Amino acid sequence: MKKVTRKIIEIDEELCDGCGQCVPACAEGAIQIVDGKARLVAEKFCDGLGACLGECPNGALRVVEREAEEFDEEAVAEHLEHAGPAKPKKSEEQPLPCGCPSAQVRSFAAVPGPGPQASPHRAFSSPSALSHWPIQIRLVPPTAPFLKGADLLVLADCVAVAYPDLHRDLLPGKAVLVGCPKLDDAGAHVEKFVEIFRKAGLRSVTIAMMEVPCCHGLSVIVHKALKEAGVSLPVEEKIITVRGEAVDAGRRPAAAR
Repeated sequence: MKKVTRKIIEIDEELCDGCGQCVPACAEGAIQIVDGKARLVAEKFCDGLGACLGECPNGALRVVEREAEEFDEEAVAEHLEHAGPAKPKKSEEQPLPCGCPSAQVRSFAAVPGPGPQASPHRAFSSPSALSHWPIQIRLVPPTAPFLKGADLLVLADCVAVAYPDLHRDLLPGKAVLVGCPKLDDAGAHVEKFVEIFRKAGLRSVTIAMMEVPCCHGLSVIVHKALKEAGVSLPVEEKIITVRGEAVDAGRRPAAAR
């Protein structure tokens, strides 16, 4: 392939955290997440216009002028039609947040209850204590601003359905991450939590899980990640019965530095 001097996207791997927000912004499918970083699939797929620049929260993307393969519109069309954007291998994909709109990091005030500030579309009987989005473990980047210095609630997803007082008793004042220790990739979650524990400066961790045996894997994931991260945090565990009753499993020591 002939090379010419032209404009093309350059990705700073030190600044890139693999959030994937740049991926859907590239109409040519030139950018994909590989090994936890945004990378060019092929130089010939990048038109150098920089439509992806504004999507990166860390400023890891820029347009540079250098020698590169010529932009090939026919190759892009074939790439999108037959192969589609290159997908990460399963082993690469699991610990990463996806590039879909659901992964856009947002912080907001908890929804108020009935009163002058309540939504005009609905009067909530009890307020929502959720203060951020996303909440799925896999979608939240370790550098998410709502994790900084937070009290973290690690929630088994069934708890949200079984426990009616979640927003009153467990969620207020906490950042929350939700997952299933049985159906999710436990190894990927350990990796994600290791990064969070190393980077976020958390104050405490509360683990809320169901009484069924498989759900206790969530505790195993968190404590293994604390040990691997070399971080010591106070950890409290809450057990929810299948009838929606809360049982305080108490506090246990976490891994020390």
